[in-house]
Amino acid sequence: MKAVQAAKSPRVLVVDVGGTNVKMLATGQKEPRKYPSGPTMTPRKMVRLVKKSVRDWKFDCVSLGFPGPIINQHPLREPHNLGGGWVGFDFRKAFGCPVRIINDAAMQALGSYKGGRMLFLGLGTGLGSAMIVDGILQPMELAHLTYKNGKTYEDYLGLRGLERCGKKKWRKHVATVAKQLKAALEADYVVLGGGNSKKLKMLPPGTRLGNNQNAFLGGFSMWQK
Repeated sequence: MKAVQAAKSPRVLVVDVGGTNVKMLATGQKEPRKYPSGPTMTPRKMVRLVKKSVRDWKFDCVSLGFPGPIINQHPLREPHNLGGGWVGFDFRKAFGCPVRIINDAAMQALGSYKGGRMLFLGLGTGLGSAMIVDGILQPMELAHLTYKNGKTYEDYLGLRGLERCGKKKWRKHVATVAKQLKAALEADYVVLGGGNSKKLKMLPPGTRLGNNQNAFLGGFSMWQK
């Protein structure tokens, strides 16, 4: 019976769209593939490059992690770190198969969850955030709330903040923000993920390190019944 169920499971292509890279992994594949993104990356260009990059992979559906808020399977607004044209784009038609879209931080949070009340902070080009409480996912947009000196959390914890403050001060801000948000949101623990999380020397109390591979785990889980 289990073998029959496994045979019916869809083959999923997970596409994690970030401000620096677009990363891909499909069911049955061991090594992700990626290519650079950035301010010229439009959805049409992304789909074209993804299709070209994975033309030797077989998949039935797509999980798409998007760096911004998602409403009813569609981007709510244009992303800060990419090109335009994402709002209203027909991803299903472009890929030629069913597509489920989720905030990129929420996708990585899904793959990082170990029960209880978890806050996820994605330290990447920007600052992603999501919370899972007793298995219920809630994508969040903490990045653009004011943190200090008229600047936002993303201004300090995103790539701009890392480059402006330097690693030492940036790490202190990460520790401070993780502590503040953990208390404010009554989280049991905080997962620090995203590409820049590996630049942390010591983990603040109550936190654990995420892994970018968890985004793929979250993407695969989106099609599990």
